[in-house]
Amino acid sequence: MEEIPDQGDENMEILQNRSVSCVKGFRAAAIASGLKKSGRKDMGLIVSDVPAVAAAVFTTNQVKAAPVQVDMEHIQNETTRAMVINSANANACTGEQGLRDTREEAERIAEKLNLSPEEVLVYSTGVIGVPLPMETIRSGIDQCIAELASGGDEVHKAIMTTDTREKCIYVRVSLSGKDVDLCGIAKGSGMIHPNMATMLSYVVTDCSITKEMLTDIQKKITDDTFNMVTVDGDTSTNDTATIIANGQAGNPTIDSVDSEDYQTFYDAVYYVTEWLSKAIAEDGEGASRFMEVHVHGADSKADARMMARSVAGSSLVKAAIRGADANWGRVLCAMGYSGASFDQGTVDVAFESEGGSIDVFVKGVPQAFDEERALEILTKDRIRIDVNMNTGSAEARSWGCDLTEEYVKINGDYRS
Repeated sequence: MEEIPDQGDENMEILQNRSVSCVKGFRAAAIASGLKKSGRKDMGLIVSDVPAVAAAVFTTNQVKAAPVQVDMEHIQNETTRAMVINSANANACTGEQGLRDTREEAERIAEKLNLSPEEVLVYSTGVIGVPLPMETIRSGIDQCIAELASGGDEVHKAIMTTDTREKCIYVRVSLSGKDVDLCGIAKGSGMIHPNMATMLSYVVTDCSITKEMLTDIQKKITDDTFNMVTVDGDTSTNDTATIIANGQAGNPTIDSVDSEDYQTFYDAVYYVTEWLSKAIAEDGEGASRFMEVHVHGADSKADARMMARSVAGSSLVKAAIRGADANWGRVLCAMGYSGASFDQGTVDVAFESEGGSIDVFVKGVPQAFDEERALEILTKDRIRIDVNMNTGSAEARSWGCDLTEEYVKINGDYRS
């Protein structure tokens, strides 16, 4: 599939070929420590030169990896200065040793950068149940710190596991006459399902904003973006979405939801996280088609979310999209077991793509349609399932992909 295009608006500029180290007051590094057998980059470090505020949302899985448990404590600190990430090893289900290893990472970075350990967040992704090779981790941390002065970084590459492409976007907005930059990076391809999709995501910005407002934005936006992504129905042990702001843009500090700057910044964060969410779905393991489910005209936001996620996550719907089959019955079925309450007699369903649109179910009545026309629409790279409930004004979108034979192959060979 072709990559999702960058599309901004009149209040936002999309900047190309930039990374997190281009945001004022941040430095970053990415190295190949030896964690990956392939020799690819597998560790990254992001550091703010000044005290910053951070907010994060963590996996709802009851089995939480050691770095998630430690970060849930450290995120309570008033300031955050550094984030270290490794791929190839999740440090999950590793008991007390995993917790000790995570804390050692934070302490090592804090000592070398003259920080407190609570100002360091630690992230891991990869194979579950294997202790971290700490000699490699220690050496990797030291190498990352040495690389901070080089002026470049590829952290978005270092965090990849089964991802087939980098996920990095950079935008600029104006707040009270000051340019404010945001860089978003993420990893995620498989083990993706709502309630914190399985992924790691970072939004780095030089905006001046209070920790309270940043936390408010992060929680609100996650529900409509990262929590609406589903690839395979599995919620991970490690997923975390973090945003960090160091105030170096010089804009008046955002301390209220009532300000115009709050809304402009909110919209920018929303754009970045929605773009990353779509990029994760598009890069779903083995995927050949990207799928968006848009439920609108619903009685409530909660109902719209439940139905959209249920349709996007249905294995039968995903298989139908793989086969370019306009099987609308599977859409209705997934809506029916979503937990939402609705009258099927009011529902419209259509399949859409750049090839056109075709109505298959209108006001509860199946529609006769041209199968060849439907095939033409459903063989495109990006498919949208449009569902109009016709009873209210609430809407929600969920993103996923088709289910292919390649998905089984990737996950059958994951540990080898």
